[in-house]
Amino acid sequence: MLERNPIFPGIIELNFQAREVLGCNVYLIYDANEWALVDIGYEETVDEFVDIIRQLDFPLSQCKTLIATHADVDHIQGLAKLKSILKTTVTAHPHAVRPLAEGDPLWTLAEIEAQNLKLEMPKVDVEHQVDNGDIIKVGNLEIEVWHTPGHTNSQLAFRIGDVLLSGDNIYRDGCIGAIDAHHGSDIKAFIKSLERIRDSDVKWLAPSHGPIFANDRDFMNRTIDRVRGYLHMADFGTLAESWPLMDQWDDEVAEGKLPEGLSG
Repeated sequence: MLERNPIFPGIIELNFQAREVLGCNVYLIYDANEWALVDIGYEETVDEFVDIIRQLDFPLSQCKTLIATHADVDHIQGLAKLKSILKTTVTAHPHAVRPLAEGDPLWTLAEIEAQNLKLEMPKVDVEHQVDNGDIIKVGNLEIEVWHTPGHTNSQLAFRIGDVLLSGDNIYRDGCIGAIDAHHGSDIKAFIKSLERIRDSDVKWLAPSHGPIFANDRDFMNRTIDRVRGYLHMADFGTLAESWPLMDQWDDEVAEGKLPEGLSG
């Protein structure tokens, strides 16, 4: 048996527990013998995670549910396999239901033809749909559900006391989850989600990738300011609101204006 090494009371991160990064962060939330998982990652690592859970002496039959932060392949490809092993349920946001049930390779980013990426995306049904303000109970532990769209429209975060399991909203280096229209990204919504995290009294952010870090207002503001700039840049194409450069170009064309030092 392994000695349990929780990062917070009632919360174990399985990669940290194993002292080996096997994939995305997988959080085991427990009270007494009842437990739940937040995300699982790729199918190929499911057996390793199950072995860790066994060694931690959590009864497999006492898994209340498997919770998906969102419907991206690197978080949920292993859901169908793990659900079958544990004979439990899946919990996710309503916007994740169809991509998961259909195994949609585009919406889950399992298939990106331009990058020659093609991963299997096993279909899995969602028994429990949760949305902002809902409470998931594990034993006597209460998990508050936050809907934090932006990275995807199904992105959830989960508050437990002073810690927020913050999904792909933000990482310790100030980066955010990929902005891609193919899986429901929305820059305006992302800004609101980041502002919500910044303005909360949550002390710690436990993301879906990388290390845990403190919720610091100045740090959050730097990222929010950068992301707000994306609304007026060409970097993310149709997800931007405007491109001021094109307004400038209209004026310069009308005026016949060229850069200083260049004459037509």
